[in-house]
Amino acid sequence: MKHQKLLSYVRRAVEDYQMIAPGDRIAIGVSGGKDSLCTLLALADLRRFYPNPFEIEAITVSLGFPSGDYSPVAALCEKINVPFTLVETDIGQIIFEERKEKNPCSLCAKMRKGALNDAAEKLGCNKVALGHNKDDIIETFFLSLFYEGRINTFAPVSFLDRKQIYSIRPLMYVPEYEARSYVKKYEIPVVKSPCPVDGETKRQEIKELIASLSKQYDNLEGKVFSAIRRSAIKGWND
Repeated sequence: MKHQKLLSYVRRAVEDYQMIAPGDRIAIGVSGGKDSLCTLLALADLRRFYPNPFEIEAITVSLGFPSGDYSPVAALCEKINVPFTLVETDIGQIIFEERKEKNPCSLCAKMRKGALNDAAEKLGCNKVALGHNKDDIIETFFLSLFYEGRINTFAPVSFLDRKQIYSIRPLMYVPEYEARSYVKKYEIPVVKSPCPVDGETKRQEIKELIASLSKQYDNLEGKVFSAIRRSAIKGWND
């Protein structure tokens, strides 16, 4: 995927769901994975010419694993002139050593997002950009249906009352394979996830199920995503 195509996806999402207003100060959650790096690079470029002027900050929340090296993220932020903050936590120790969670992903996500929102608030940001792509939205729909018995998924824009912060998802139109091709094409240094259950989660099971069903049903992902966009799920047709 070329950079202009990434920008077009992101600008369409931003305009369709009014994600950026004049004067916004946006914290970008950068895990070092392909999706968060795509979000970082797209918003860093978009700020140059978007009619609504805005500022960005990059924030990485470290889970405290010894193998987590975020120096490539810091170097990239310096190269593209984006302030970078590394938040050190002991989330990994709490989840895997102290609590010994059998299904750690949900609690980990909540704790990471809490640390990210706290850091964003301290930096004076009113919005947090998350790197959820199109596939993530579809997978979350199936996870909610199969494991929670409800019809739900990420909203393009959501509001956290307690922090008075909006979460936005500028990558919502980008298919995962295109994000993967983007970082490969431009040789963006991706930080491998240090999580011990990476690739062995319920999300991975759903990802494999969707891939299998897609061989049988034409354009399955596109149809599900279109259904989500037309649905009454909170945040999609408000």
